Amino acid sequence: MKSILHLKFIVLYIIFGFLCVFTTATLTNELIMDRLEEDISQSLYREATLISNNYLPSYFSEDSSIWAVQSQLIAMRLYLNSSLWFVAPDGSLITSSNIRGTTAPRTIENFDPAEIGNSQYITGTYHDYFDEDFITVMAPVTQGFSTKGYLLIHHPVSDIQKQCSLLMRPVYITLAVIFGLSFIFLLGFHFFVYRPLRQITEAAKQYAMGNLDYAIPVHSHDEMGYLSASLNFMSVQLKDMDDYQKKIVANVSHDFRSPLTSIKGYVQAMTDGTIPPELHEKYLNIILFEAERLTDLTTDLLTLNEFDTKKLLLDKTTFDIQEVIKNTALSFEGVCTPKHISIQLLLLPDAVFVCADKRKIQQVLYNLIDNAIKFSENESSVFVEVSGKNDKIFVSVKDQGIGIPKKELNKIWERFYKSDLSRGKDKKGTGLGLAIVKEVIQAHDEHINVISTEGVGTEFIFSLSKASQD
Repeated sequence: MKSILHLKFIVLYIIFGFLCVFTTATLTNELIMDRLEEDISQSLYREATLISNNYLPSYFSEDSSIWAVQSQLIAMRLYLNSSLWFVAPDGSLITSSNIRGTTAPRTIENFDPAEIGNSQYITGTYHDYFDEDFITVMAPVTQGFSTKGYLLIHHPVSDIQKQCSLLMRPVYITLAVIFGLSFIFLLGFHFFVYRPLRQITEAAKQYAMGNLDYAIPVHSHDEMGYLSASLNFMSVQLKDMDDYQKKIVANVSHDFRSPLTSIKGYVQAMTDGTIPPELHEKYLNIILFEAERLTDLTTDLLTLNEFDTKKLLLDKTTFDIQEVIKNTALSFEGVCTPKHISIQLLLLPDAVFVCADKRKIQQVLYNLIDNAIKFSENESSVFVEVSGKNDKIFVSVKDQGIGIPKKELNKIWERFYKSDLSRGKDKKGTGLGLAIVKEVIQAHDEHINVISTEGVGTEFIFSLSKASQD
């Protein structure tokens, strides 16, 4: 399996780092440079205004000599690390103090005091007198009410760039720390998201290939851990379902094969003369018995399939449950007479109306009474009792038969299950009757319980909702 997702995050991480460095080196550097230029230009302009107002006017009043003025400019050059030019209104140089690598012209060509405008400074080589860019500010020197000259201060942009580089250093260090922390985030994604996700993907692949024994290791209690545990539970359920389906197929095959083998054997024996004609009636009855077993098995399987595929759609109506019990009990008269078994109905004096699917409940009663008769001894009784409590009606079917071993009570609801004690008495049974009973009762959102004592008898009790009285 290709690590596409992992590769995507690594690529995104590299792109994120590149964009951070690129943005910092361009946008941040530009913003800092602009801010430094503005701050330094304002500082230079304040100094230029201070000098031109306080020191230079005395030169024109002859209170200060040219040497005193020049000394002041030299001091300011050292303080500002800038070149200072003191010029006349026509641009001719009066005196200057220059930093290393610069010289002042005797006369500034095309000198225009208004060229700076309202921005307080200009940037460039200033009429090509410098080999690099300088910030230039200009302040007029006035005496009385007339302008006698101008003071120009030139500060190298390279000096500002050095300051910008010093300021950018902690920015780059911070960026490197952020990039390192983001790498920790990438590692966290790898261990806490990618690796569990890859294990889940591998599990899905194994399940698709039919390997339901594959288990996902669960090391956390977060969403990934919950998803892994859910998939593990799903695989167990699928495996159990697969085993159950195999068991169903095996049981169905066995229950179909036995009567079909008998039918085929008897028919073949009658055809080839192995069974004489005078015995045909006897074996035809056996064939009829086996055919009825197949019919019952097919009917029960179709019923259970209806439960599984349609979730048992119920046709609920209001009916008298005691009337249904009476009619169902009457249908067993032909079965009870040879065994001298009586069905005792313990009913309430008044009609008892319930809200349920009448046909399905009749099927439940038929299966329970049929089982009670099958497993009852001759000359015994089967009791069907109706009682009520609050908004529930309880129906009990009790026999005096062989009972169910305690260890098998939880298994009787399984499809095709037959107790060892019942196999000798239930020749025609499919092992699906009680499974159908439980499906029907649960579909009604009701409950069914069983009480049994081996050698004494068994009692099944199920509940129904009493019909509302309008």
